[in-house]
Amino acid sequence: MSDRTHSSEPRRIFIDKQSPKAFHALVQVSETVRATASEAGLDRTTVELINLRVSQLNGCAYCLDTHTRAALRAGESPRRLGVLSAWRDTDLFTPPERAALALAEATTDPVDAAAGTSAFEAAREVLSEDQISAAIWVAVTINAFNRVSVMSKHPVRPPHDE
Repeated sequence: MSDRTHSSEPRRIFIDKQSPKAFHALVQVSETVRATASEAGLDRTTVELINLRVSQLNGCAYCLDTHTRAALRAGESPRRLGVLSAWRDTDLFTPPERAALALAEATTDPVDAAAGTSAFEAAREVLSEDQISAAIWVAVTINAFNRVSVMSKHPVRPPHDE
């Protein structure tokens, strides 16, 4: 029996496995962006907050799982991760983090030109141009990975110890 017999949705192709050269290129972009962010002075927790917020907006369970673990390893607190989707409604995030999150949201949903303009104006008050550029590149990159994982339906598997 085929997978199609048991499910109303056809089996997906893991596009990262189907086209490994393209995926490897995306991984190389990600490594370059991570280095760019570090050189610009964006700390690892801010990068992971961007990754998580964009993944929340895109509904990417695989990336949410991956970057939650990465954020915790980088020293992020469970409390802040728990309220990240409502970051505007709490004082738990610093002005630079808030600026980076606003840029990430504007990058993820670029249709709202007013939000993009507002995000840039706010970011210019607390981030350097290198940091603004790096934050946007982090958002662009995680958006691409979200598309790969969502379209491939990458599973979130339980840890080995569960």
